[in-house]
Amino acid sequence: MGFARDTARVRVPATSGNLGPGFDCMGMAHSVWDEVSVRLTTGKTRVRIFGEGQGNLPDDDSHLVVRALRRGLDVAGLPQSGIELTCRNGIPQGRGLGSSAAAVVAGLMLVRGLMRDPELFDDAAMLRVATEFEGHPDNAAPAIYGGAVVAWMEKGVPQAVPLRVSPDVTATLLVPDAELLTETARAVLPAEVPHADAAFNASRAALLVVALEHRPDLLWQATQDKLHQDYRADAMQASADALRWLRGAGWPTVVSGAGPSLLVFGTLDPETSRIMESRGFHVVLSSIGRGAHIVQ
Repeated sequence: MGFARDTARVRVPATSGNLGPGFDCMGMAHSVWDEVSVRLTTGKTRVRIFGEGQGNLPDDDSHLVVRALRRGLDVAGLPQSGIELTCRNGIPQGRGLGSSAAAVVAGLMLVRGLMRDPELFDDAAMLRVATEFEGHPDNAAPAIYGGAVVAWMEKGVPQAVPLRVSPDVTATLLVPDAELLTETARAVLPAEVPHADAAFNASRAALLVVALEHRPDLLWQATQDKLHQDYRADAMQASADALRWLRGAGWPTVVSGAGPSLLVFGTLDPETSRIMESRGFHVVLSSIGRGAHIVQ
């Protein structure tokens, strides 16, 4: 066990958690990326940030990528070091697109890129450590594995299974300027929900797996939700109004993670894109992305 090199560079995708009915257990990666590079040094930690978060994120050991990298070094049995980090961020912050999960996975993937024996720090190990930071695996899992993923906890250990997404499934992200803290979005959720709503979501989550893999024509029905989106509407009124409008027009649309971004399964026509832009959303076309990977 040891370092094979003193530099590494990785790319990590944006993700959407929940996908509507799959609350805290389903997620999807997008072709929107953070690219992060590290150089091990003998000096103090230095972080340079370009793009999203520039001027707002910390530039020292409190930076989330640095914290995850140091945790990964400990788990992998590698010595701590000085760190020079460069982050080129394309993932919007505080918009429900998995920016914190991407930062954690980036730090862990950098450890893999530095290791002499990277197979000893496999995807399952990365998911365990990432879930320590995130609390649940629905963003970390697609950030690691790519595509769409079903994730769950088994006796305190996170598990994940990638889905075989149909090539006919496409995605559009609608990203507002406004931010929403995940803690704020979770705080409005009730401690209990009606039995009928739980049963409703169980059926839609099961249907969503079928729709993503084999039956994209069922995506509108499969993305219905009664567990979290309506409860969060008052915290992101513009997104809730746009969600209702899009679904009323027949678009399979969900809140991306905790919001306020929206995920539309499909490619919006020019008129619908214009309407969304007039409502204050940036329309981002996205292929379903691959997972985090080392850039050679």
